[in-house]
Amino acid sequence: MHRLQLYLRLVRLDKPIGILLLLWPTLLALWLASAGKPSLNLLLIFSLGTVLMRSAGCAINDYADRDFDRHVERTAHRPLTSGQIKSWEALLIAAVLALLAFALILPLNLLTKQLSVAAVLIAASYPFFKRFFAIPQAYLGIAFGFGIPMSFAAVQNTVPPLAWAMLLANVFWAIAYDTEYAMVDREDDLKIGIRTSAITFGRFDVAIVMLCYALALGIFGAVGWQFGLRWWFGAGLLMATGCALYHFTLIRQRERLGCFAAFRHNNWLGAALFAGVALDTALR
Repeated sequence: MHRLQLYLRLVRLDKPIGILLLLWPTLLALWLASAGKPSLNLLLIFSLGTVLMRSAGCAINDYADRDFDRHVERTAHRPLTSGQIKSWEALLIAAVLALLAFALILPLNLLTKQLSVAAVLIAASYPFFKRFFAIPQAYLGIAFGFGIPMSFAAVQNTVPPLAWAMLLANVFWAIAYDTEYAMVDREDDLKIGIRTSAITFGRFDVAIVMLCYALALGIFGAVGWQFGLRWWFGAGLLMATGCALYHFTLIRQRERLGCFAAFRHNNWLGAALFAGVALDTALR
């Protein structure tokens, strides 16, 4: 039982915010691709697949960062970093979870399977981007948003331009929320040489976070309009904008607790967008 608890901590099932930040854009895409009527089968496949892939990504991330995390206050006591489990265990868990996720999509079309391979490669390579890429949060946005083209592929057997526009919006959203997250660890990351957007943006971090929120919400809004969404979607978009403005009040002093609270609150921003889409498509 103790070992199982360590494995659950490794894949962060005790911290579901990462799952939710993956799930909201995927659900948005499923609803838009299916005109508000996704099949129960697809909902189950993509929801469970999100949990499995996020968990696999956490295991890979901890393996890649095992020599860095011990120098960061927030991550020093993670199971792999602290030596409670072995590196090979983390790799094995990641591989098993990724294979289970792939097994889920076996009944789906070829395009979805092909995109899933790209999704795994992106998720597995993300932790290493922090070694050389100045804004790894942008790459994270692709990883966290790849459920968007996969959802359209599963429903329509094609990925239209609006799906790629949604992925771009998700990149800007991820830069915003993960910069807030990176602001918590900025001092530690500077010491150990990890690259993050919080370091790259420097004193312009808060301004760029708010700009990224504006770009993300603007693109999401334009996409929703192209899909024929109107009043209820507009209300959800307004609520999401209110969430982003609230985040400004949390991060403007750059205090660790405030920045972490803003990061976690992005769940509600995603929920507001999804509620707007779901209501608008249901009440047409």
